Amino acid sequence: MSDHILDSDMRVIAAAMRAGDTSSEALVDEAARRHEAYGAPLNAYKDWDADRARQEAKANDGLLASGYDAGALMGMPISLKDLYGVRGMPTFGGSPAELPEKWREEGPVTEALRLARGVVMGKTHTVEFAYGGIGTNSHWGAPVNPWDADNHRVTGGSSSGAGVSLCQGSALVAMGTDTGGSVRIPASVTGNVGLKTTVGRWSLEGIVPLSHTFDTPGPLTRNVTDSVLAFGAIDPAHSDAEALFQSVDGAEVGDINFALCDEHFWAECSPGIAEGVQQAIAELSAKGARIGSVSLPEATLARESSLRGGIFGAEGLSFIEEYYPDRVATLDPFVAARFDEGRDITAIDYLKALRRISGFARIANDKLRHIDVLITPTVAVTPPTVEEVADVSTYKHHLGHMTQNTHPVNLLELCSITLPVALDSAGMPVGLQLIACGGREERLLAVALACEKVLGTARQRLGTPPRCAE
Repeated sequence: MSDHILDSDMRVIAAAMRAGDTSSEALVDEAARRHEAYGAPLNAYKDWDADRARQEAKANDGLLASGYDAGALMGMPISLKDLYGVRGMPTFGGSPAELPEKWREEGPVTEALRLARGVVMGKTHTVEFAYGGIGTNSHWGAPVNPWDADNHRVTGGSSSGAGVSLCQGSALVAMGTDTGGSVRIPASVTGNVGLKTTVGRWSLEGIVPLSHTFDTPGPLTRNVTDSVLAFGAIDPAHSDAEALFQSVDGAEVGDINFALCDEHFWAECSPGIAEGVQQAIAELSAKGARIGSVSLPEATLARESSLRGGIFGAEGLSFIEEYYPDRVATLDPFVAARFDEGRDITAIDYLKALRRISGFARIANDKLRHIDVLITPTVAVTPPTVEEVADVSTYKHHLGHMTQNTHPVNLLELCSITLPVALDSAGMPVGLQLIACGGREERLLAVALACEKVLGTARQRLGTPPRCAE
């Protein structure tokens, strides 16, 4: 992929726009050109609307010329997962038919992006009703991971097209949702940054639900700077994304308390994944990072309780059967098989699991209060090929491994971010996950910025995805 202002971080692009060196129209034109080059083979988008995006871009350029400045996201191309309501665009939620008109209504997250004058390029593919961490969809096909030039590897789910939209350069911010890892998994395996916000920090209104207890909206971006700006534009506690960046920039790794955990997160890693994360930790250590340790058996205990209690399946199935019972017959077979397991969960088991997990979350947050971040691999395994997940038994096996390290973070009501740090033995991106107490996103982003300054951005560290090379 050739160098273009679109390949810079959003602070650089924003400065160039205000200096008159580029425009929102120019950014959107380049984003559309890249979609034309890579869109069909990579299959990131369910809906794409370049004409509408150009109209939004032209309006933004006019506003900026008149003296109106909406901030750092103004004029930037963005994509939204096909769960988000967007006026004038259909929402399918990964299913074979459009959902009712209600799901075109924009909730607070989309409204915040509108106020920031981001330009909506389109809506990216999702696993049907967001129930799956692998990224396949029998109705619309699986997006293609651009890091494997020879095989159709999955892109992670359930925000399966989000990371691909960043790789192909058709978006600078890709909005996803994360219930058990659905922002961080696709970010990690496509070599991007993904932020999982704390449960309840951002509204879920205007987003098709899976689990009303654990769903969280979050952005995927190409670097941490852009993640900070996206967070600052959306988060109700902040009114100025650039001011947030200034407040979190400047942390040094030598002033940060990192911790490692021997339990759970390092088990059964594919070749090159543990090694890639450990190399990144060694580089941080060489710059003065203090690396301690913490015991967190609650990660395993919470995950076991969730799986036994069938929380995601029971909550998602209850939503579908109450409002859209006709959709059950057309569910993706892998999604249907998982929802069917929820039918066997009793109300007593479900409520017991919620209480147990809430207790584990209190313990975990208390332990992590004494450190800045816990470091783990984000995804413990190389993403499989589509052929390797072609039947239910192999699908479930790979799903369990792909969600191993992300799922507990949701259950324990923590926040986390994944950074690309290496390529594994199969040449696929490796993510380093930073985990912090719930509600500490600002400190988490400060730590991530400090780490990226030492380790480099994805492009600096990993290069360009082979399928996106020009």
